[in-house]
Amino acid sequence: MSLFSHLDKVRAAQARVAAHRAELAEPAAALLACGERHPLLALGAAGGAGFVLGSLDVHPLRVPGVGPLLRGGLAEVVAQGVRLVVELGAGAFDDASA
Repeated sequence: MSLFSHLDKVRAAQARVAAHRAELAEPAAALLACGERHPLLALGAAGGAGFVLGSLDVHPLRVPGVGPLLRGGLAEVVAQGVRLVVELGAGAFDDASA
């Protein structure tokens, strides 16, 4: 492969990263805003998840399939997780405020 084909691949990868970053900006901002409005809820969820994983002696890389998932598609996993949390959190807070 020539240097120019490598540069084209790098530029394409940079464009994908920029697109994913822009795609994640809004849900991540909403999640952070939710955490600022309800800090005890965010702290409780993080602490609860850590306690459950620690008490089950579950290291993330010991779960089958998580290692390749983290190496291969971490951006997609984070995007889906942020979207899920934001959607569930927004629905729960809307229901509670009604």
